[in-house]
Amino acid sequence: MRLFEKANYSFIEKTSAAIIFSLLLIVAGVVSMIINVQSIGSWQNYGVDFSGGSLIQVRFEDAVSAAEMRSALGGAEAPPITRFGEDNEFVVRAGLDGEEMEIVRQRIEQQLSAAFQQSSFSIVRTETVGPKIGAELQSKAGLAILFSFILTLIYIAIRFQFRFGLAAIIATIHDIMITLGFLALFRIEIALPTVAAILTIVGYSLNDTIVVFDRIRENLKSRGGRRQDPVALINQSINETLPRTILTSGTTLVVLLALLVVGGVVIRDFTMVLIVGVVVGTYSSIFIASPALLKIQRTFDDREQLSSGKKKRTRSVSVSAGV
Repeated sequence: MRLFEKANYSFIEKTSAAIIFSLLLIVAGVVSMIINVQSIGSWQNYGVDFSGGSLIQVRFEDAVSAAEMRSALGGAEAPPITRFGEDNEFVVRAGLDGEEMEIVRQRIEQQLSAAFQQSSFSIVRTETVGPKIGAELQSKAGLAILFSFILTLIYIAIRFQFRFGLAAIIATIHDIMITLGFLALFRIEIALPTVAAILTIVGYSLNDTIVVFDRIRENLKSRGGRRQDPVALINQSINETLPRTILTSGTTLVVLLALLVVGGVVIRDFTMVLIVGVVVGTYSSIFIASPALLKIQRTFDDREQLSSGKKKRTRSVSVSAGV
């Protein structure tokens, strides 16, 4: 049984409401980034992978409160401490502050040993990243996303037209901005797996958009497609691909929700970013990419008509001058 087999929704007519909704989400994300800069010193909650420093995961035999951990590591001057799943596990993130990485790690272990019995806790994991490596990873992550945009634009321009590629890039930028706003709002730690999730969102969003664009192209090539009203043609194309869009997104979300529930805290942030990306990507392929394509198409058509009109006037003047 096909879902939405006889769907006939007016999606393009809802463009104004969709744009307002998207702008509200983007503005909320930008405000969150500004607040983060003032409170934590950066627009996102960068993990050790990008900011540099030491990460130490500590597991206690008995339940320990975050206040006790903070008191053991210096009180108000303690490094950021977050609970890691269970009540007896914590992650300590210490910046380098010009010190050697090994010295930072040893100092934290000594502070914990002084406050708690050595046998009452164990160091499960330690990670250290230098500030130069963190800065390099930040720039390379940004370049990876930028190159994905460029290659996508080239591919869609060859496969379809430049106009289709431009509309797809607009929708993808929209998705990434909302996702980054979500990360900033909830201060989800950005690590290498988070960047992998963002790149996955880029691919998913583009795939969903290309399916809609492919149907638009098919309908344009059909008999009478060029003479059909553009709004009606795009609405028809979206409705025809709606069953595939809903089923694909629905099955993907079921898997991601299962991972969120049973996958544990290790992949929780990665899964949450993917869930947001799938929802936003599905939404943008319908309410952002297609209206953007319509707007770009009309802009190009107006310029072509204007250029054609100028050429005709030029010819008329030339003929008149000749006469």
